[in-house]
Amino acid sequence: MASEVFRDRRAAGQELGKRLSAYRGRDSIVLALPRGGVPVAFEVALALHAPLDVIVVRKLGVPGHEEYAMGAMASGGLRVLNDGVVHELGISTAAIEDVVHAEQIELERRERLYRGNRPPPEVRGRTAILIDDGLATGSTMLVAARALRTQHPARIVVAVPIAAADTCESLRTEADDVICARTPWPFRAVGLWYQDFSQTSDDEVCTLLRLAQKRLAELSA
Repeated sequence: MASEVFRDRRAAGQELGKRLSAYRGRDSIVLALPRGGVPVAFEVALALHAPLDVIVVRKLGVPGHEEYAMGAMASGGLRVLNDGVVHELGISTAAIEDVVHAEQIELERRERLYRGNRPPPEVRGRTAILIDDGLATGSTMLVAARALRTQHPARIVVAVPIAAADTCESLRTEADDVICARTPWPFRAVGLWYQDFSQTSDDEVCTLLRLAQKRLAELSA
């Protein structure tokens, strides 16, 4: 197991960047799922000489057990629910709407904080590379890919350093390419595969987004 563990998210992004080298120079844009996906995506963007931005997606947690996902939502109101979880736990429509309302507020807060006055990135006709720090159930990545598809990119690539093998495989129906650098078994949880899995802060997200923009400008000069 030790050989499968990444030092931290930045190290994971460096390895993932090598796996994505074929997308360098292909009008690619790297889109991170904040917060944990941003340090990974920062390294990928540097490796590909591509712009970095975020696509804000929120997990919809089961009321009272918020760590357990019953679905996810993205900007624009798109949501995906795990019908099996909803029916098994008997979660009411009213309870779902309460969770959606709370997460919509947080989603909008993060978009304002991370993007400021910048408009959402233009992805039409481009290769959009979706990055997170790992995939367990994949619900947030699923809704991110579906939301992105409505913006008509030429190609959607899902790329993560670590993933449950079945989740990685299931996303192939949503993306044009799926790259999961490592798919250990048994998987259990994303955080087990990092020596340092400390929470990424909003300040770190904003700093990395600014730094990526600066580095890209220097390369283009």
